[in-house]
Amino acid sequence: MFDALFNHSIFKRACDKKLIIKKLYQIRDFAHGKHHITDDTPYGGGSGMVLKPEPLFLAIQKAKNDNPTALTILLTPQGKTFTQKMAWELSQESALILICGRYEGIDERIALDHIDLEISIGNFVLTGGEPAAMIVMDAISRLIPGVLGADDSALCDSYSDGLLEHAHYTRPEHFDAHSVPDVLLSGHHQNINYWRRESALIRTILKRPELFNQLSLTSDDLSILQKWTTIIETIIQKQSSRGPTSLSGSG
Repeated sequence: MFDALFNHSIFKRACDKKLIIKKLYQIRDFAHGKHHITDDTPYGGGSGMVLKPEPLFLAIQKAKNDNPTALTILLTPQGKTFTQKMAWELSQESALILICGRYEGIDERIALDHIDLEISIGNFVLTGGEPAAMIVMDAISRLIPGVLGADDSALCDSYSDGLLEHAHYTRPEHFDAHSVPDVLLSGHHQNINYWRRESALIRTILKRPELFNQLSLTSDDLSILQKWTTIIETIIQKQSSRGPTSLSGSG
């Protein structure tokens, strides 16, 4: 499953350049017995299977021995929601051990004593933690210096500063009754930067207004919002002075 990430595009090039060093640990390799069983029925009854503590413990220990300073992370629906801010924080770690949960989960005794952080990618349940692990790896890897072709690309991503990203345009200049905003064709970088910041603020208001609850806006941001507040208030005042307009259908 991990081949989809490891053998393609940006992540593969980063591995080839040794910017990222990856290693897979198969839990079955640490299970005893002829059949290398890694799961068992839960105590107390119930449906589903639970990952046994012994092979998981041995796998974690092996990974820890290979990377003594690594942060051990469990991918689980019960974890903290993965965010861009968390991706930035984790990109500063020297190494990460990602544990992909399966079945009904892992034995709680592993979670209590051998996990540093539990992460969830959203309020839904997957068959296994592998897709979640790939999402986390992809998000973190692009924040490592040298991984992206342009190091400032990650800085401009949505959520990198708490806002959604500004609108993007490319050739052709005219398409489907819409044209590229003149400011983007002007070559005036200060005006372009202003437009992009304004676009990011407006898009966030329209699409994800709840993000403002955790933002610290700059004075320039507040000036942009004040400008739009004034425009909206003027429109409301003009419409109010005309009196309400009734909407009526024919027939």
